[in-house]
Amino acid sequence: MLTALSATLAVLAGLAALTVLAIPTPAGGSDALSDQYTNGLLREPGLRGGTAFALLLLMLPVLGLAGQCARLGAPARDRRLAALRLAGATPGEVTRVAAAETGLAALLGASTGLLIYLAGHQLVHRPDAQGRLPLPTDVYPPTAGIVAVVLGLPALATLATALLLRRVTTTPFGVVRKARTRPPWPWPGLLILLGLAAFAAFRPVGLWYERRHSEPPLWLLPALLVGGALIAMIGVVTGTGWISHRTGRLLHRYARGPAALLAAGRLTADPWAGSRTFAALLAALIFGAGAAGIRADFLAMIELGRRTGNGMAAPDDFYLGAMDLVDLAVAVAMTIAAGGLLVALVEGIVARRQAYAALVATGVPRGVIGRSILWQSLAPAAPAIAVALTVGLLLVRGAFPAPTGGGYSQEICDAGEKLCADEVTRAQYVRTEWVSRVTVPPDVPWDRLAWLGAGALAAVLVTVGVGLLFLRSSTAMEELRTT
Repeated sequence: MLTALSATLAVLAGLAALTVLAIPTPAGGSDALSDQYTNGLLREPGLRGGTAFALLLLMLPVLGLAGQCARLGAPARDRRLAALRLAGATPGEVTRVAAAETGLAALLGASTGLLIYLAGHQLVHRPDAQGRLPLPTDVYPPTAGIVAVVLGLPALATLATALLLRRVTTTPFGVVRKARTRPPWPWPGLLILLGLAAFAAFRPVGLWYERRHSEPPLWLLPALLVGGALIAMIGVVTGTGWISHRTGRLLHRYARGPAALLAAGRLTADPWAGSRTFAALLAALIFGAGAAGIRADFLAMIELGRRTGNGMAAPDDFYLGAMDLVDLAVAVAMTIAAGGLLVALVEGIVARRQAYAALVATGVPRGVIGRSILWQSLAPAAPAIAVALTVGLLLVRGAFPAPTGGGYSQEICDAGEKLCADEVTRAQYVRTEWVSRVTVPPDVPWDRLAWLGAGALAAVLVTVGVGLLFLRSSTAMEELRTT
């Protein structure tokens, strides 16, 4: 059910992005506005690509949630697969059964998402008195795009399941997973630097083509942004494994309490658990920090317009209102990521129920185990959250330099409008004034970054508190039975 729900959310986000891209450009080129919409992000053709990209980014935490939901059902699935092996199934057949289960659940969710999209298209289609629409309910994506999203997502889920099971050996007596024995290396830092370099190269590459009076390939600049963001995101997520391992080493060296020492042992034994657990949350934080940086850049451009007298093309509240919608998307992504955190935490407690039950049987209080789970969640989460926020802000700073204006002369007419409009009398009142070059560095959005970080830590704390409700049932003595 959780896998199907994740597929439903992902399909809705993908179809929404395709709908935005399907809006036809009116006659007059890219400068013409689609006046049938009330939202400025939909009226201006140049802003639709960014809106669709933001909707597609919402699929990342949803897909992370889907992967964690699949792990939640792992214990029950392992028993069923072991029974199939005992009945004579081959390892390849068992893998195909597990992949088909995930694919069918994703197909059910994708079909449900398509039905919700079609029904919502009709329910939300409510033009106002002027015939304008708040959402693009007057257009549909191409049929090929709909089929690609609805069928491509289950196919991707099936292939991902088969890929993840490559390190799993299903035997008639249970499931054996090949664990990584060597500690993680800090190579993800190179991915982060490569992503930052791709964003930093965005403006120089555009200027290089501009000096040569030529246009860059259509794919080049979007590839720098999309590829750089994905590479940096992968670096932050996979780097959490190295952070978890180093945090476990530090706790093992300096901690004195039993809860912290238990957490240190878990962090060093399975440092990659942090990458799996916090993947969706860190992706949402990078997106949110980047949005905060773009808002600060808009505020700097507004201030530059006040100083030089040349403001932006649209009203100030248009750009800030658009960023409010982006902030809403970040909030939705973090909410989805919090659900994924809860699923991952419960999965970890259920998967290690025999180990926890053995600790309780030897006299370890459940409170100590609960505090160790809190240590295990917060110790790697805090530095990983700080790294994600820093990377998200630096990506924006690399692509968008500080707004600069001025450095030119302008004519100012000191008479009234009538005299200045007359070409004969205008020359008597016109004077030339030099506008100094002004650079307005964007402020660091400490308040929004602090809210994002506090919200992420609060999500971790809440999910740990809810997950600990499953601790008592998972540490019952019956869990020690082997038959």
